[in-house]
Amino acid sequence: MPRAKSWTNPASRRDDEMTCVRSYARQEFRAVAGGEDNGDGEDDGIRSITGHPAVFNSPADIGGWFEETIDPGAFDDCDLTDVLLFTNHRDMKIPLARSRRNNGSSTMTLTVDDIGLKMDADLDVENNQEARALYSAIKRGDMDGMSFCFRVREQKWENLDTDYPTRRITKIAKVYEVSAVNEPAYEDTDISARDKAALESARKDVETARSQSLESEKELEVYRLKNKIMANA
Repeated sequence: MPRAKSWTNPASRRDDEMTCVRSYARQEFRAVAGGEDNGDGEDDGIRSITGHPAVFNSPADIGGWFEETIDPGAFDDCDLTDVLLFTNHRDMKIPLARSRRNNGSSTMTLTVDDIGLKMDADLDVENNQEARALYSAIKRGDMDGMSFCFRVREQKWENLDTDYPTRRITKIAKVYEVSAVNEPAYEDTDISARDKAALESARKDVETARSQSLESEKELEVYRLKNKIMANA
């Protein structure tokens, strides 16, 4: 078998070309039972949910173009300071929770554990009808998928000389939003055949990686040839 090729994405690539959305169907996404007593024996209307928008080392088929995984450590130094929670990426709606400054006073916090990126959010089911519907759907098990929108900082490609290469995301620069989703396309993946824009983006990612890998190989050959000429001079 040919030796696997690896290529690291150069820093010169534009950030907006590396913005991705990924979805995961995970058992960790669940409603946390019970609300809080506000001191007079009444329910305060707050319900909590927890889940993993991103999972480490979980191979995802990206539209049939390549396989993708997120490396442990990918969220080191990632910007999680202001992330919004939506349902099905409906970002024109009022957010259901927000990790502003991602601290204890936020309605959502994002942390990294041995599974991946973990989300804990408090939903106001008393005053927000959509929050109430989401909590009910999660509690009933009707909704168990999560998705997140993020920007890649560093990635490595392997097996670019095959029809089905692998992309390893090694560093994520920023997470913009996380969503509870109805239908992850497949287990641990995000792109369905209906998402033509995402499929086209996946195709371009592979073509760009292969093109830049070939350029790097050519530059390396030229460098080796020059050194050989100089050594024989």
